[in-house]
Amino acid sequence: MRNIRLLSVMDRMMVSDLLKTIFSVLAVLVIIIVSRNFIKILKMAVDGLISNEAIFSILGLKIILAGASFLVPSVFVSVLMVLGRMYRDQEMSALSSAGAGVWRLYLAVFKAIIPVALLSVWMALYVSPWAADKVEQVIFEQKQSIGVRAIAAGKFSEYNQGKLIFYVEKISADNVMHDVFVQNKRGSDEGIVTAETAEVRIIDGALYIVFMNGERVQGKAGDVDFIFEVFSEYAMRLESGSGVKKSKYDGMKTELLFKAQDLEGLRELYRRLSIPLSIIVLTVMAVPLAQVSPRAGVYGNLLAAFLIYFSFANFEKVNASWMVKGIIPTWLGFWGVYMLASVFIVFLLVRLYGYTWVLMKLRGKVI
Repeated sequence: MRNIRLLSVMDRMMVSDLLKTIFSVLAVLVIIIVSRNFIKILKMAVDGLISNEAIFSILGLKIILAGASFLVPSVFVSVLMVLGRMYRDQEMSALSSAGAGVWRLYLAVFKAIIPVALLSVWMALYVSPWAADKVEQVIFEQKQSIGVRAIAAGKFSEYNQGKLIFYVEKISADNVMHDVFVQNKRGSDEGIVTAETAEVRIIDGALYIVFMNGERVQGKAGDVDFIFEVFSEYAMRLESGSGVKKSKYDGMKTELLFKAQDLEGLRELYRRLSIPLSIIVLTVMAVPLAQVSPRAGVYGNLLAAFLIYFSFANFEKVNASWMVKGIIPTWLGFWGVYMLASVFIVFLLVRLYGYTWVLMKLRGKVI
């Protein structure tokens, strides 16, 4: 029985080089972008907008988001780098002499790219929205508890522009406050709460401080009419200037976006679907674009590739913006950039084969 090889020697060489280069380029891009974000995250921590514990959580989620976003340019640049090196080192000439044409080259390249494209589907449709929602949730919760983080044991702390004044005798390792005193001002009324223990909780999306085993006195200064009560548990909602958490499309589940009726939701859905599709289209474009002379420089066509990629990415954004504004129909808002890219790919393939060969092929003079 004849053995069927899934990967030939050429395939193994191409797959190995492409995967190594893709993830190396991706790592470099992610490190550069996340380093810039890390400075912003540290500034937020210095300004007190987030706690020290939240820094690495946000940083890890940002790495996931950056990885999903920069997978497309990583694949495009990597295909150009690997094939361009093979052209300069005369490896393409050797492969061509052995009968490996353009379509055989495409087959070898896509044996490496298809798994990456499938990974991008999972990243774009599921992992990236989850990470975006988590970042939004963490930052929201951190902003909600800005004043609470200022509470320190053994001193008075103000919260909500002086409307709440806390004094805590001790804070345990599990963030439970002991021997708590709180003065609460609501208009002309003032209240005093004392409790054995207290802790901060998020209830129904709002921030509360819950007191256990204490007393509460409420009334207006100078009056004799006061409310006095003893409680085993008493919750006080903490107002925050950060507003109500808004649900953004970038953190919405993909299943919900398929049901969205508005154009903003459709634009976000198109953005996610464009990641794997762009990987396929740009890979098809990169194969003929990678052809360089053996005497070409180290970087070959990379400068032209960067211009092409940035034009492609910017046209995607402009196209989506026109769709939202109603300038173009919704189907063109997604397919317009790929239709233009297809025309450019045909031009590159014609240039690769040679105009004379293409004309002879169309006239039926080439078999």
